[in-house]
Amino acid sequence: MNKVCESAADAVADIPDGASLAVGGFGLSGIPAVLVEALHAQGASGLKVVSNNCGVDGRGLGVLLAAGRIARVTGSYVGENKEFARQYLSGELEVELVPQGTLAERLRAGGAGIPAFFTPAGVGTQVAHGGLPWRYAPDGSVAVASPAKEIRAFDGRPHVLEHAITADFALVRAWRGDRHGNLVFRRAAANFNPLAAMAGRVTVAEVEELVEPGELGPDEVHLPGIFVQRVVRLTREEAADKHIESLRIAASPTRGTVRP
Repeated sequence: MNKVCESAADAVADIPDGASLAVGGFGLSGIPAVLVEALHAQGASGLKVVSNNCGVDGRGLGVLLAAGRIARVTGSYVGENKEFARQYLSGELEVELVPQGTLAERLRAGGAGIPAFFTPAGVGTQVAHGGLPWRYAPDGSVAVASPAKEIRAFDGRPHVLEHAITADFALVRAWRGDRHGNLVFRRAAANFNPLAAMAGRVTVAEVEELVEPGELGPDEVHLPGIFVQRVVRLTREEAADKHIESLRIAASPTRGTVRP
């Protein structure tokens, strides 16, 4: 039951070219940065990534993107990465844009063994009717477009059929975890991490604090270890290396000073 790996490099060593990856995080909050860097060093390419966003230039999944290692992205928000936009518009990258709540539910459904579901999100748009550019040709024309989806009425309201997402591997980050793979996520990091972890056939979790089995109370656990196959313990420096995607400052209402 001891799922702890010696290093991040060991944990991602068997991820092959062309693998599908579900990756946790929202912006730069809760991203499995150490595992992504290890995968970058490992060299796998042609990856099919499912993640809310694709990092930013130089951080998170943006590292793999800049190296040309990602072939396809399924996500909901891509607005903070100039290299992402360049690759997409030039036809180097295939992109499936999904409503954010739908993406979350597709991952959760994959982890729960639910093959598909109906949702009202996207009805009346290209999400349902098809035609969204998945891949552009070098001349700017649409090389691959999204297909139309089944629409069915429930209680007189139209819903669109969405399929669950599963992935070969999942990379996530947790605040605390034990050797059995039980995980606790902290604040904003409890975003897409539990959902991505559920969707992976092999889930790798980097944890800021590793504890022994039994130290986490049953009511504390956000994701049970049955969904996690590998655990990587971060060093203190790795755990503290967190970046802010877009820094904003505000004047203090009492002193008039500027603070982060």
